Amino acid sequence: MGKLDKILEKLLRGGSDSNIPFREMCSLLTSLGFHETIRGSHHIFRKEGIAEKINLQRDGNESKGYQVRQVREILIKYRIDTIKKES
Repeated sequence: MGKLDKILEKLLRGGSDSNIPFREMCSLLTSLGFHETIRGSHHIFRKEGIAEKINLQRDGNESKGYQVRQVREILIKYRIDTIKKES
């Protein structure tokens, strides 16, 4: 199991929302097929077929806990639970 797989598992399990590194959260969303746009301190992620946009800001080196919860809700709602493997 790769590093991003472990982060995805940790994210979907919940319990430690304030302990997910910001860069790893961004990498995870990109690997799940989201496209990142940066506007100032806001990292905005969008994916075709998903109505919601994900807006992340760093809290030091970590992701903000409430934003991690929002990401989890979106991933569960759209049943996104596997990382896209590049061929």
